[in-house]
Amino acid sequence: MDASGDPSEMASRTTLARLAQAGVVPVSTNAVFCELQRTWNRPDAAEFGALYGAYAPNYQAVMESFQKAQEALKPEKK
Repeated sequence: MDASGDPSEMASRTTLARLAQAGVVPVSTNAVFCELQRTWNRPDAAEFGALYGAYAPNYQAVMESFQKAQEALKPEKK
């Protein structure tokens, strides 16, 4: 539903209502990512994270912040 390209919110709502009446279950890109991934406990989790970061810049910013915080917790090497 976030890729409809409608020119206005009203057009988008009308499109979604018509699709729902026809039996379509509208979903967002985020929902599709989550359904495909299912869990972070998988060998390709980093690849999913990279895809999600490309779609959601806010997610990418959070991940970068988390990585920097983890690096800051590591003891300094002498």
